[in-house]
Amino acid sequence: MTTLKNDRFLRALLREPVDTTPVWMMRQAGRYLPEYRETRAKAGDFLSLCKNNDFACEVTLQPLRRYDLDAAILFSDILTVPDALGLGLYFEAGEGPKFHKTIRTEQDVASLPNFNAKSDLDYVMNAVSTIRSALGGQVPLIGFSGSPWTLATYMVEGGSSKDFRYTKQMMYAQPEVLHALLDRLAIAVIDYLNAQIDAGAQAVQIFDSWGGALAHREYIEFSLNYMQKIVAGLKREKDGRKVPVILFTKGGGQWLEPMVATGADAFGLDWTTPLNVARQTVNGRAALQGNLDPATLYGTPASIEKATKAMLDDAYAHGEKTGYVANLGHGITQWVDPANPKVFIDTVHEYSAKYL
Repeated sequence: MTTLKNDRFLRALLREPVDTTPVWMMRQAGRYLPEYRETRAKAGDFLSLCKNNDFACEVTLQPLRRYDLDAAILFSDILTVPDALGLGLYFEAGEGPKFHKTIRTEQDVASLPNFNAKSDLDYVMNAVSTIRSALGGQVPLIGFSGSPWTLATYMVEGGSSKDFRYTKQMMYAQPEVLHALLDRLAIAVIDYLNAQIDAGAQAVQIFDSWGGALAHREYIEFSLNYMQKIVAGLKREKDGRKVPVILFTKGGGQWLEPMVATGADAFGLDWTTPLNVARQTVNGRAALQGNLDPATLYGTPASIEKATKAMLDDAYAHGEKTGYVANLGHGITQWVDPANPKVFIDTVHEYSAKYL
């Protein structure tokens, strides 16, 4: 078993002492990097990039060659699970992900095939083990999945949506059908994340990208309850080390109190929740991650440094010494100058040391 050279990311998630604040970026392997665009062009299309072991490993490692990051995240897509359930994922230029089939009825849910992550998504597990080996213990590897609610929105709508018309219609008119779908997805995600952990993922994150579109009671019933079920079903230790679990609901900072009850180790925050308030709310019961506005990286080096320092001041305003991972409040965008993330990352490491 390869010794982990830099484990501050895992330590911070478990609220253990760290020498400096760990930092990584959601979507850190992506279109803002010219080397990523070059590799994607070689692959031919996005799905081919995900399904090719060598390409998936290469793009995962690319940001680590440029920046002093404290974690790598598996290069994949949250929609691999619905694709494996037979919905037929494809991507249209300028329109994002789409499915050939949708789930709109009780019969549609009942007709979903059985799911086995290790066989149905073997290319993901192969990528995890390949990346873990290639990292050589440099930093931990994060595995991930979409949340049941977020996956369900794509499956019901047939792709991306601004108003979630069909999903919310199902939620209010036929809640039993949506619950049946969410339950199937929760079971699938448990299997999927446990398979990633078996393959070598050292932490996992659940991306609840669209949880913030729900009303407060509906968020608890249709999103958080299913994430809690997933957390309860996950392997929390591997090779003698704890495997931390991060929940990230974009637009969900107001639900931190019920989130803590899920038993997850950490919660991601977007840029709308004051970090000092969030720290006060969780009160040492969990770690937090985030919450720099990704658009900050369009700024000058001076403005990026100023915003990053302000975020860190908020993170440590109550005297905590750990339990915080610096990150963006959502994924880095394709229009960011690749020089700018270095300012963010280096500022985190240099400035936060004074608090620790």
